[in-house]
Amino acid sequence: MSEKKEISPLYKGIILIVMSAFFFAFMNMFVRLSGELPALQKSFFRNLIAFICAGAVLAKNKQPIKVPKNAWLPLLLRAGFGTVGIFCNFYALGILDLADASILNKMSPFFAIVFSIFILKEKIKPAQLLIVLGALAGTVCVIKPSFSNVLTVPAFIALCGGMCAGLAYTFVRDLGQKGVKGSFIVFFFSGFSCLSVVPFLIFQYSPMTIKQLVFLLLAGLSAAGGQFSITAAYCHAPAKDVSIYDYSQIIFASLLGYIIFGQIPDLLSWIGYIIIVSMALLMFLYNKNAAKHEKQIQASEKNDS
Repeated sequence: MSEKKEISPLYKGIILIVMSAFFFAFMNMFVRLSGELPALQKSFFRNLIAFICAGAVLAKNKQPIKVPKNAWLPLLLRAGFGTVGIFCNFYALGILDLADASILNKMSPFFAIVFSIFILKEKIKPAQLLIVLGALAGTVCVIKPSFSNVLTVPAFIALCGGMCAGLAYTFVRDLGQKGVKGSFIVFFFSGFSCLSVVPFLIFQYSPMTIKQLVFLLLAGLSAAGGQFSITAAYCHAPAKDVSIYDYSQIIFASLLGYIIFGQIPDLLSWIGYIIIVSMALLMFLYNKNAAKHEKQIQASEKNDS
């Protein structure tokens, strides 16, 4: 009998990150299905489930929570910008096509590169800057800015959501370098997001049907599945090797948008999708090549010594 071949960490990472894209696409779909509820109210239930799941992980692992003094400000900023990013995304999901809202939110990795220059003092290469500008050009096709286009403002809000998410991810990286555990970052962020909308819920709570509540809880479960899947993916393989597969969410979002809502993106949107995903692929290949070149230099220096 032949022995079963074990799946390599790289393929595990790819499978997990595609799973996370699948879960996040369903999260967006359930948020849309919840109907005309305030974006803040939708975000509360989404984050409440994530808060419970992250708390359960912390309790199970019984890890002492240690936050260095210099990490509290980045932690608060990560939570603040992450919360605004969710508000923007959920608002846009109520108006835009599912695929359009998803691709604009997926601009976050490009924004993270830009923000890392100022926050983490990282250097950006000319090739990386050109790729970021190329991705921004793709968003113009999706947004289709025009005074006569009623969707221009919601599309810009969706893009702002991606920008805030990119800024939040930059602070996550900063927190990781300071030794803060990922499960606590999720726990703190989710709790912060829930508490930040409590005043709104007290004074402007919009009554929900059982159906709407179920959809929001399903959105929260999908978000938790996506969060844990993407965390596991990056535990199995480096981001530079698997991050490109996160853009499979656009495929899932397009299919769900067509099947559930009958949405068919126009030609300009498709051109924008292709440009943005192509730029993501170029960044992926550039980073892999740069990492390979750096390893060769390190190996050469080691041999010389």
